[in-house]
Amino acid sequence: MRLAGMPTPGESGRKTNLGRRFLTFDRQTQSLEDLRSGYDPLVLDSHTLRDLEIFETDSDAESLFEFCNFTRTEGGAKLLRKRMELPWCEAEPIKITQQSVAFICENREVFRKLPAYVVQNVEIYQREVLLGATKKNPIEYFLQATNVYFNHDRHYRGIVRGVQYTCSVIRGLCEFMAQEELEAAKGEIVPLLAELQELLSFAWVDEIPQQQVAGSSPRKIFRLDQVFRQQAKGVILRVLQLVYEFDALVSLADATLEHGFAIPEVLDGDIRIEAEGLVHPYLIDAVPNAVRLDQQERVLFLTGPNMAGKTTYLRAVAIALYLAHLGIGVPAKRFGFVPLQRLYSSISLNDDIHAGISYFRAEALRIRAIAESISQGHSVAAVMDEPFKGTNVKDAFDASLAVLERFATKEDCLFLFSSHLIELDDQLEETKQISRSHFIAEVDGGRLKFDYQLRPGVSDQRLGVRVLEEEGVFDLLDGTK
Repeated sequence: MRLAGMPTPGESGRKTNLGRRFLTFDRQTQSLEDLRSGYDPLVLDSHTLRDLEIFETDSDAESLFEFCNFTRTEGGAKLLRKRMELPWCEAEPIKITQQSVAFICENREVFRKLPAYVVQNVEIYQREVLLGATKKNPIEYFLQATNVYFNHDRHYRGIVRGVQYTCSVIRGLCEFMAQEELEAAKGEIVPLLAELQELLSFAWVDEIPQQQVAGSSPRKIFRLDQVFRQQAKGVILRVLQLVYEFDALVSLADATLEHGFAIPEVLDGDIRIEAEGLVHPYLIDAVPNAVRLDQQERVLFLTGPNMAGKTTYLRAVAIALYLAHLGIGVPAKRFGFVPLQRLYSSISLNDDIHAGISYFRAEALRIRAIAESISQGHSVAAVMDEPFKGTNVKDAFDASLAVLERFATKEDCLFLFSSHLIELDDQLEETKQISRSHFIAEVDGGRLKFDYQLRPGVSDQRLGVRVLEEEGVFDLLDGTK
């Protein structure tokens, strides 16, 4: 078989067949592009992204993106980031991604055959400015090739490397595609395989040598270079893009496997979350807890002393809910949810002296952002850690009470609200849509000890003065230390 459009003087070219045995894939499952165009994403504003440390942190600790990033290519990492910027907010695309992740987890060895390790080199080769043989006329083509071979050694060596890398990728993909396990592929993987199969069915693929090309004749190398960088350039670039798509999906599966995450159950019916064995993904030997919020009890009023685990618990719930909307595993023994449209957090706030925004004003603006989204008819989950710290106790109490009473009436929304103002419970006693949970501290050997176990009800512990005593603050001020 000759390369179409590649006449060469005096040599027809050695015919090499890779022995491709392609499986049959249909494209009934929607591709990622189809899903993106047909479904809206879960919305997280910039503050929530910072609060949950999705892409950046205030310390040297890993972001959630880095925690989930097992990609082997820059292109795969970019697509993974895009996925994490735009989680799904509807059941169908979440389930499709879940199917993909579950299939990869069950067949991880199959995906080790993806030749991701050399794909970056092929992309560099496609971008490089290298002299080559581009003419269609056989004589002009021959003269061009001869000139490059004898007078432009750097360019020729670059062509040899690029052709070698490209052949390695094509050979690797043909081997990958021939694996019988892929016949049972599910989710987003199916349209990716179908398109890759189509791209690898072009006649020129049979010209790819089975062995290294470094020992091939210059004419053979120039012919392949002309195919790769001219005639089939668009095909090659699309093949690379598909490898990046696979790389991002495999990374999601690896995050699920490596961190021992469980694939969530996408529930039907009213907005709700129900989980067992939930932990913060970054913690070693974390204490698992449960969470349950539904339309009968859509607000969780969370109390307990400082350091007992309230903030960590709130972050754990929010991160798990975010990961669930990505379509991957979550750090829980079991996790079920009905997808939402908006996810908000108000955990770490700062004033803005340049904008003239006080701490309390910043808190009010966070609540306003949540309220605006609710007023627009969106289903919302909001996580708030001790709001209204920036004002006096009386105002904080009144503001918290007013907000909680209104949150309790908002259908298709879920709220987690931590506070030290335990007196709020007396005023909220008749509000049926509010559940109560708390963390505690115990005294062990004269020191506070925390078990980080969530309990029902409201905490009545007041330990601020005791913490100051433990740290010797009063002794220092009294001059006894």
